[in-house]
Amino acid sequence: MTARRLIALICTFVLTLTFTSTAATKYNDAFPSAASKKGLQVDMIDDALALGVKHGALNFDLARLIDPAGDTNNPSYELNGKLFHFRRDYLQAMYSRIKALSDHGILVYIIVLAYTSPDPQVNRILHHPHSIENPPNGLAAFNTVTDEGRAWFQASMEFIAERWARTDQQFGRAIGYIIGNEVNSHWEWNNMGKVTMEQFADDYLRTVRLANTAVRKQSASARVYLSLEHHWNIHYPPLTEEQSFPARPFLEYFARRAREGGDFDWHLAFHPYPENLFEPRFWNDKSATTSTNTPRITFKNLEMLTQFMNQPNLRYYGKPRSIILSEQGFHTPDGPDGEKIQAAAYCYAYKKVESLKGIDAFILHRHVDNANEGGLMLGLRGMTPARGEQHPRKLIYECFRTADTPDWKETFRFALPIIGLKDWKSLTSQNHVIPPKLH
Repeated sequence: MTARRLIALICTFVLTLTFTSTAATKYNDAFPSAASKKGLQVDMIDDALALGVKHGALNFDLARLIDPAGDTNNPSYELNGKLFHFRRDYLQAMYSRIKALSDHGILVYIIVLAYTSPDPQVNRILHHPHSIENPPNGLAAFNTVTDEGRAWFQASMEFIAERWARTDQQFGRAIGYIIGNEVNSHWEWNNMGKVTMEQFADDYLRTVRLANTAVRKQSASARVYLSLEHHWNIHYPPLTEEQSFPARPFLEYFARRAREGGDFDWHLAFHPYPENLFEPRFWNDKSATTSTNTPRITFKNLEMLTQFMNQPNLRYYGKPRSIILSEQGFHTPDGPDGEKIQAAAYCYAYKKVESLKGIDAFILHRHVDNANEGGLMLGLRGMTPARGEQHPRKLIYECFRTADTPDWKETFRFALPIIGLKDWKSLTSQNHVIPPKLH
């Protein structure tokens, strides 16, 4: 080993200790365990509890949190001698939702976002300077470029992490923070203007590292996650190469750059939607293969993701990073069998994830169909009142409810001929087929 290489390794080790030390952590809590992998992006709290949800994900909009005007009636947090104020009404709304879930043992993950605000000052503080003025879907990358933006982001993350790590759980508990949304298609979901993959990844790495440092200051166990969608070796086709990137090279570059700056415990929130979001029968996906060059990773070839993340250069202190599936769902096709097909897709996906080591949570999207999703009907419940319910239950509802109970086998039975399986044991064996060696 050359002297230069030895010095580089020593520097990396020192930096790693700096970023991962929990000596100054306020709450030395342990990461909780869940009874199953069953999760939901929750719309209706009472219904989620009735469904037996074990993992819940909630959107959290920093644009509705921060108060640059500094209303002294709002809660505040001091960072580096400066007070930062946060809107009481938004906090109370989030407190009530998070506490209602976590008090019932549900592991809560916060999806941290920066939506467009009607207040130009908020947008200037939060939105990345290179984001376009009106980003698609109203979502911009975080501004951790300017001193002001970086300070607000750090203060916001430290403030909420402290509130949701408290031992008394006065405000509930959150155990995961997903930074942004589907950032490998950033133009649509985390806009930073037109940039190269490397430019975006370096910027995102700074933000994720800052978030991790802020969270680790308050909690010894809460996790920070990257957010990526299912385009693995290709970018999202409608966008250009400066607007979206394949997830695999993005992850490889991010991991390498993180190690160079001092590795830290980042984790992965992945979205293995079917290749066609309007076609729930993912087992027919053509672009999801067991080749290292697979265009997409969907539920069909999900084992490719766990194998990839298990490589030595992607582990942290020798251990695989946590993977959660934080957003994915199945459309209800038109026709008399639409609900059966949707429900069968969930049954298949759940059994596959349940038996696949390396996936910690399967958080379904959506709870209720939403008219603003371009015609997708992904919900456990529909939009049109029927059968005495404001949001009537679809067939998938009962499949979801029983997925991690002793009644699952009887409820799931209808799905086998739709999928083309004789029994669920054959599915379990498929998960242990070793794909080609990754390089």
